[in-house]
Amino acid sequence: MAKFKFGIIGFGFMGHEHANMLANFPDDIELVAVADTNPDQLTDAPEGVHTYASADDLIANETLDTVIIATPNPSHIEMVKKTAAAKINTICEKPAAMSVAEFDEMVKVTKEAGILFTIHHQRRWDYDYRIMKEVYDKHMVGDVYVIKSQLYGVNGNMHDWHIYPEMGGGMLYDWGVHLIDQMLNMVDSEVDSVFADVRNVINKEVDDYFKILFEFKNGVLAEIELGTYYLTPKRAWFMGGNGGSAIIDGFAGEGTIVHTTRLLENVPGKITMTAAGPTRSFGPPAPGVLYEEPLPEVHVSHKNYWEHYLKALRGEEELMIQPQQVRRVLSIMDAIRESGKTHEAIRFEH
Repeated sequence: MAKFKFGIIGFGFMGHEHANMLANFPDDIELVAVADTNPDQLTDAPEGVHTYASADDLIANETLDTVIIATPNPSHIEMVKKTAAAKINTICEKPAAMSVAEFDEMVKVTKEAGILFTIHHQRRWDYDYRIMKEVYDKHMVGDVYVIKSQLYGVNGNMHDWHIYPEMGGGMLYDWGVHLIDQMLNMVDSEVDSVFADVRNVINKEVDDYFKILFEFKNGVLAEIELGTYYLTPKRAWFMGGNGGSAIIDGFAGEGTIVHTTRLLENVPGKITMTAAGPTRSFGPPAPGVLYEEPLPEVHVSHKNYWEHYLKALRGEEELMIQPQQVRRVLSIMDAIRESGKTHEAIRFEH
């Protein structure tokens, strides 16, 4: 079977990461060309790969099955129009577009061209996320009422073009897109309302902190919180249901599920003294009331994204990242920005 020929437009950090990932599929994929307007980015292109100073040159000189677009955010629509005109299947980095209207135009031109068009939402295959999705899907903590997704960093400042608002800088456009996509892909319900607090803590022009609350129509309350200047790095999940709680601490997915052998029929009359003072409702549980079980095992990696994409190229299955899913994320982001400005909840999918 002939290999699929790939090209990469934009050979900066993510372009290099894509090249590294494609190397995991030597029997299926051949990276034949990369392009970047900065010649310094092309000096370490893989041996035998053609280099070009522009997207136009790459498209004009190569016969490609797929192009990966890894250029700065505002240029995505221009690049997608070029690949659509050349009828080349296209994978675009996230965020797909700077607005819903731009994305709609991308979908229109790629549909008219009859090509595959998808977005690189590879974090649907994050290990920690897939464990929590398994807990949710299999009702391992009963009917879920709350989900928390937290990501805290210590570096604070944005980098490169991510410091410029007009370039789609800031954390909402960066990690925020992934965290929102994960939550929407996990909870099988429409969103009833969105409330967000979006802040510039130490970056003057772009956001570096946000907290987002989703009320889903199925009763789930979801929270996403990210901060780049917490000085206590952390990746964590919490899921609460009427049959238990699930906790993850770290991208490696370490954590547990906690159940109770019985629920209290009433609060005991005896007051318990704790470090916080006298209490009844929040006193320590009696021995044996709580018990733990391990989190489910999952076997996933970011390579799964490409495995599914290769199947779509062969016509064996549908694309995993569908345009309507990406459009929903972008629409939610508009509501988040509006809520961040007005400090009011935004009614959404009504």
